[in-house]
Amino acid sequence: MIDLRTAGEADHPRIVAAIQRWWTDSRSPEAARELSLLVPRLFLQHFGGTSFVAERDGRMAGFLIGFASADRAAEAYVHFVGVDPELRRSGLARRLYGEFFAAAARAGRTRVHCITSPANTGSIAFHRSMGFELIAGDAEIGGIPVHRDYDGPGHDRVCFARHIDPDEFR
Repeated sequence: MIDLRTAGEADHPRIVAAIQRWWTDSRSPEAARELSLLVPRLFLQHFGGTSFVAERDGRMAGFLIGFASADRAAEAYVHFVGVDPELRRSGLARRLYGEFFAAAARAGRTRVHCITSPANTGSIAFHRSMGFELIAGDAEIGGIPVHRDYDGPGHDRVCFARHIDPDEFR
C-alpha cells in the first residue's frame, strides 16, 4: 500500500536523494545531481501544504512539489514530480496530481500550470492524458508548441495549463 501525505522540510534530503537516484536512468550522475538543485529546501519550508510525499513500507515512492501562485489568484503550479522508476505506470503520478488538484481547488484555484522539456516526450504524453492543454509557444518541435529560451538561453520548455473545477474536489 502506498500512503500519501503532505511534505515537510524533513523530507528534503530524501527527495534530493530520490532525484539523484531515480534520474540516473536518463542522465549521468552529475546531471541528476544538478537536476536535484531544482528542489531547494525552501519549497518544503514554504509550500509543504501543497506538496506531497508518497511512501511504501517507509520508503520514498514518489513526490510532487507544487504551490498556489502568490501573484495569480486563480492559478497553482506544479514545480517538480518524481516517481520511483519501479512504480512508474502504476497510477501514482495521477494520484499525486489528484491530491494537488484537490489542494489547489480548496484554495480557490481554478487553473494549474506546469512545464517540461521538449525532449521529455513521456512527460508531454502524460500531461496531455491528464487533461492539460499545450500553451502556444514561439516555435514548434514535432507538432508540439515550444517556448524558446523559456528558462534561459537554450532552455526551451513546453508549457501546460489545466482547468480544475473546485466543485469536483469538495
